[in-house]
Amino acid sequence: MKALLTLFALLLTPPLLAQSALPPAPYADRQISDPALERKAKALMETIRCLTCQSQSIADSNASMAGDMRSQIRERIMAGEEPEHIRRWLIERYGDWVSYEPTADPVLWPLWGAPLLLIGLGLLLLRGRIKRKARR
Repeated sequence: MKALLTLFALLLTPPLLAQSALPPAPYADRQISDPALERKAKALMETIRCLTCQSQSIADSNASMAGDMRSQIRERIMAGEEPEHIRRWLIERYGDWVSYEPTADPVLWPLWGAPLLLIGLGLLLLRGRIKRKARR
């Protein structure tokens, strides 16, 4: 019985030891002293998706990954990088999915064109029905 309890205790301890002991990123929750730069950073953070939460922007998320990304954005803006350059870097690193702003890549043209095509088809069907009713 004692061996079974010891085994059970050993099975429960790895998740406890897996917690991160790393300190938070320096600018994760600290604003930039220059209000104009902080506005730029905040605007960019609101358009970047949290990789952990997936339904929140990194500006709203409390996940440690979001904190790291906020810190990186603030540090890069303080270094003089433009927000669009930082966005492209994040997209390169994490993929298109990380940005809430849609792209107009040729691969996505069918996605953008399908609703227009369906509306046109619906209008043609509606026109045909109206003409058919008018003939009766």
